[in-house]
Amino acid sequence: MAALLKVGALCRAGRAFPFSKSLLIRPAVFLPQDRTSLQAAPVQVSQSRHAASKAASLHWTAERAVSVVLIGLLPAAYLYPGAAVDYSLAAALTLHGHWGLGQVLTDYVHGDAKIKLANTGLLALSSLTFAGLCYFNYHDVGICKAVAMLWSL
Repeated sequence: MAALLKVGALCRAGRAFPFSKSLLIRPAVFLPQDRTSLQAAPVQVSQSRHAASKAASLHWTAERAVSVVLIGLLPAAYLYPGAAVDYSLAAALTLHGHWGLGQVLTDYVHGDAKIKLANTGLLALSSLTFAGLCYFNYHDVGICKAVAMLWSL
C-alpha cells in the first residue's frame, strides 16, 4: 500500500511546468504499521578500520589528481617543452603506472609470499623506470623532444 503524490498540483500553483496537462504520479515512501522492524542495531566501527578507509579514500583522490595532472601536462609538453615538464612527466607517468600495476597485482596475485614478491618487483620496476626517464631527460633530448621527434618521422 503506497501513498501516491500527484505532481500536477505543483503545476496549478502558477508555475509553468512542461508536464502540466499530464497526470504525473509518483509513489511516496511506504511506512509499515509495525515500527519495530525499522529499528536497526547500532553500527560499531573500530578506529583502525576507519583509518584504513580514510587512507584508501586519500589514495583514490591522489590517483585522480595524478590523472588530472597528466591531462594538463600533455598540452604543456607540446606547448612548452623543457626540463621542468620533462621531469614532471617522468614523475607523473611513473607514479600513474605504479599505481595502475599495483591494482592489477591486487586483483590477480594471491598468497602472502607471492604478493610480497610481486610488490617488491613492482617497486623495483617503478624505481628503474623513474631513474631511466630521469637519465634520459638529463643525458639526452628529454621526453618532450623525443616524442616530437617521433611524430616528425
